[in-house]
Amino acid sequence: MDVIICFQKHALKKSYKESREHFHRERSWLWKLFTGLCILVVMCLLVVWSYMGNGRKKHPSPNILSQHCAGLQKPLNSSSPAGINSKDSEKSQSLINSIYSEFGISLEDYLRLQEAVHWADPDRSITNVSMSTSPAHTTFIIENLKKSYQTGEKLFVTVHAKDFYNKSKSYGGDFFQAKLFWSKTKASVFGEVVDLLNGSYSVRFLLPWVGKAQVAVRLIHSSEAVQVLKHHRDTDSDRVFFNGYYEGPGPNKTRLSETVMCNVKWDKNGLEHMGTGDCCCEYKDPHTEEIWRCQRPKSLPCSARVYHSMGGYRNRLTEKEKKLMKQTNKGINGDKSIIKIFNSHGNETIDVAEKCHPGLHTPVPAGFYLNDVWTSFVCSTRHFTTQTTTECLKDKHIYMMGDSTMRQWFDFFVKEVPNLKQMDLHVQYQSGPLLAVDVENNIDLHWRAHGIPLRSRKSFVANLHYISNEIDDLSGGPHMVIIFNLGPHFTTYPLDFYTHRVLRIRKAVLALLQRAPDTTVIIKTVNTGYKDIFGSDWYSLQLDRILRWAFQDVGVYILDVWQMTACHYSKENIHPGPVIIKNEIDILLSFICPE
Repeated sequence: MDVIICFQKHALKKSYKESREHFHRERSWLWKLFTGLCILVVMCLLVVWSYMGNGRKKHPSPNILSQHCAGLQKPLNSSSPAGINSKDSEKSQSLINSIYSEFGISLEDYLRLQEAVHWADPDRSITNVSMSTSPAHTTFIIENLKKSYQTGEKLFVTVHAKDFYNKSKSYGGDFFQAKLFWSKTKASVFGEVVDLLNGSYSVRFLLPWVGKAQVAVRLIHSSEAVQVLKHHRDTDSDRVFFNGYYEGPGPNKTRLSETVMCNVKWDKNGLEHMGTGDCCCEYKDPHTEEIWRCQRPKSLPCSARVYHSMGGYRNRLTEKEKKLMKQTNKGINGDKSIIKIFNSHGNETIDVAEKCHPGLHTPVPAGFYLNDVWTSFVCSTRHFTTQTTTECLKDKHIYMMGDSTMRQWFDFFVKEVPNLKQMDLHVQYQSGPLLAVDVENNIDLHWRAHGIPLRSRKSFVANLHYISNEIDDLSGGPHMVIIFNLGPHFTTYPLDFYTHRVLRIRKAVLALLQRAPDTTVIIKTVNTGYKDIFGSDWYSLQLDRILRWAFQDVGVYILDVWQMTACHYSKENIHPGPVIIKNEIDILLSFICPE
């Protein structure tokens, strides 16, 4: 049985490698089209025309941007990643010029980013919630279903979106997630959804295991609900707000304390509720030049700010918007046929996946689960024991920076490595810094939060460092591993704010790799979990696209956890369960210690 499984994996990897090579050729061809928005518009319209004229006989080729091509039908507006507005070209050009001068991002690169994050809008005014996509009426069918398949083959599914009147929709923009799964063997794989811009969606699956499978498709948000998310992201950023705590000496040797509201300072976007004029204390980081702003205390100076914490949430959804958001994360009806998959014959050559190295492309799918074990299609990964984990980390200085999903990795290592002992630094655990040391094996493991904005308990402001500043202060080298992520705490802000934060980190990483090119740098992508107005997966997906875009040519490892969290059978949680974490760690260690 082990021999059969080994042969199946090798045969599948060769088949998949050929698919990947074909995909890279198509991707290279697509990138050449990014010489102007007009050409992009024409190409997207041609896709729609081809689909409508061939009655779904042709399926779109793999496209890492999936549903995003839909947005190019319309001019870019304030929903674009850096506030691009077609009515204000002078401001747009100034912004692009500043990004180029500071970060070296060309206009062509910038247009790629806009294409990656833009999304199709409804082509009509939505006057009634019943005009939105109905999960109960929306269906999917398996195209050209066969009695059996072989591993490495592709399966295509078409989703037909309908509204609450059971009427077919004629425009795109719905946000679907799809997976192929079989519960008995704990098998699953992520499906790539392509928006065909006419109310239909094509889903492409790779068949990676021998056995049985079924298709599952979920409507995460209707196209109309996506517009709600867009609107509140761009105009209502202070629906998540923060507290600043000020302390100082008072009369007669007393201590004064005040708590005020704080937030990012970022050209309005709903943040003007803080006040205008001399309302606030402003704290500008000298390196990133980002400004944090707090309402001015009544009796203490601005210099007396000591602590930071999450303040609260404000739900400003209208009744209509609440109804649109209620139809969230709903399974849709479709073909429940059992897909039978047999071992691929006729592929006798054993082909080992390439060794893990920086700069690898992340395909769709990036891998699959079978018996709760993830097999990667990115590079040759392995599964680590307690002993091999310790051996891999020996003589390593590991710096983790990010949010609580990154802190899960820190906690895993502390539990998994017997001699790795955590120090008590007397800090707030949600923000850090945290430190664990294995003196015998010369391992030191660090974690700290990515800095403000941070939804955390009361923490020392002095402990909240920007990632780019931290990287600037590290020497790098062959024994140093730097790992970071950035996502859920930025979902309420306009994309231009997040883009600037990511580009500053990119600049710091480039400088690090210039002075110490043998440093290992690993980026953990955003994972799924949130489904509401404060942290939807749709928000996270767009942040994920920006992160990948910024580091695609930098020479770092990108560890994709989006697909790993989206297709697993466990109940979705922003903090994945132990099975997922263990598989993520196996990939991480395969990056640090490639075969």
